[in-house]
Amino acid sequence: MTTLLDTDDLETAHRMLSLIYGVRRLAPADARSSLRVRQDDLGSFQLHHVTWGMNAEVTGDQMGCYYFGHMIDGGVTYQVGGDTITFSAGETFLCAYPDQPIQVASEGMNGHFVALDAALLAQVAATAPTRVAESVRFTARYPATGSGAAAWLDTCAYVRDTFVPEPVATSPLLLGGAARFLAAIALATFPNNALRDPTIEDRRDAHPRSLRRAVAFIDDNAHRDIGPADIAAAADVTIRSLQLAFRRHLDITPTAYLRRVRLSRAHQDLLAADPVTETVTAVAGRWGFPSHSRFATDYRAVYGTTPSHTLRRG
Repeated sequence: MTTLLDTDDLETAHRMLSLIYGVRRLAPADARSSLRVRQDDLGSFQLHHVTWGMNAEVTGDQMGCYYFGHMIDGGVTYQVGGDTITFSAGETFLCAYPDQPIQVASEGMNGHFVALDAALLAQVAATAPTRVAESVRFTARYPATGSGAAAWLDTCAYVRDTFVPEPVATSPLLLGGAARFLAAIALATFPNNALRDPTIEDRRDAHPRSLRRAVAFIDDNAHRDIGPADIAAAADVTIRSLQLAFRRHLDITPTAYLRRVRLSRAHQDLLAADPVTETVTAVAGRWGFPSHSRFATDYRAVYGTTPSHTLRRG
């Protein structure tokens, strides 16, 4: 669902900011009052583009999600606890925690933001060896490295290009994959408390029986929006055990194996489809492939021909 706000009316701006972000107070610092917000709500993540044509102070409720931002122009200052933090043009940052109210001073801010559910981050992080998703806490507001910041920005741009303004995103497989992709890159980019290295128990559980359970689950559920956490739960191991088992016995990641199965199902659909009523793009999207060119490249590598040729020949 997309929400658009483009107004010069202060009352309208306040009302919409209250609906979208829980803003309780909006106090312009000058006579300007223009504001533009685009929010694309894609389930467990949201994409925002916010442009303030004014300087203003904003106070609001807890945000309910983690908000990651990139400042294109202007700047914004956050009051968080007893700290004052200013983010300027060109910076990439974590600006809001789910349980923190907002107190912001905008200075002509123009920025992109991604909101991620804490539950999604916990599931992707899988911090507990007991397979219970524990809360993730980010310990710094800036990326740990410049290369990490670049990877995060590239990921955000890819997701925006894929889902905005044309939401092919009605496919649950595409949405679920994009959400987990963003969460994984966020966890790799911004310092946090998630446990990344396999434990002794993880290594012990990475045996062929676990792999067989995981493979059977993927084969039976490839049409559903499943990810590593779902596969690990079905195999009764941690995500790290699952990854070790696939690497150790198949020399592949669980996600790559899932992608391979979905490519096979897409191939079967193309063979059975009527080229008059079906398209390659529709088949690719149904099986979780957002990029036509990437799908075509992967397809040719496995089947030695193009998806469009398979669809025509049947």
